[in-house]
Amino acid sequence: MTTAPLELFTLQEGHGVPLLLLHGFPLDHRMWSDVVAHLPSGTTVLAVDLPGAGASPLGGEPASLEASADAVATTVRAAGVHRAVVAGLSMGGYVALALAERHPELVTGLGLVDTKSTADTDEARANRLRIAARVDSDQTVDAVLGMPGVLLGETSKHERGGLTARLEEWIRVQRPGGVAWSQRAMAARPDRTAVLTGFTGPVAVVVGEEDALTPPAEAEHMAAAAGTVVVQVPGSGHMSAIEAPADVAAALADLHDRVRAA
Repeated sequence: MTTAPLELFTLQEGHGVPLLLLHGFPLDHRMWSDVVAHLPSGTTVLAVDLPGAGASPLGGEPASLEASADAVATTVRAAGVHRAVVAGLSMGGYVALALAERHPELVTGLGLVDTKSTADTDEARANRLRIAARVDSDQTVDAVLGMPGVLLGETSKHERGGLTARLEEWIRVQRPGGVAWSQRAMAARPDRTAVLTGFTGPVAVVVGEEDALTPPAEAEHMAAAAGTVVVQVPGSGHMSAIEAPADVAAALADLHDRVRAA
């Protein structure tokens, strides 16, 4: 297991089992700030920057979500956290599933937001590897600067004009090495639907109704495996945590309540 330290952030002080938030690609922990503003004040909320993102370094490990999950586990345990409700959006959801598989004693509840449990198609995998190669070659993140156009739903692009610039600002400050590493890690991931089938804690599956990257059908697939129902966020795309943070916060607060009641 990797011991590469990640940057851990306390986004809200509280008590009880913390809520640990894992960000999407190609962003960092800041994408959760609006969700945290809508969470109940008594909840401890933590977040990390995943390997090579934001303030976190890349270790020497080959690119994999397993390495990301192990780094998250090492980091939170070093901070004295041994049980958490883990929620991830997109890539963060992939890492959350890997964490539940590799460190099940750490994960008491699982929130999967605009993500999927299946592996990439051959076409999607090849595209990720092409982008990683271009980022490495150019040593810029130009290849992913246009991503807000596919991350945001149509409603947001027409009615929440400031979100595109906000996402571009966050993407622009990411490091090329981390962007390339993350793409290769996601390309290599296996199907983890069986992790959901075997997970015994509460699960929340959340998806923007306009999500074109991990559409509602993928959410339904995960919900069926976990024995739960999908929370669909209206007027939102793949970045529901940014596009409709109050709705996502409500779903995660409900998940946290179910963990406490279990």
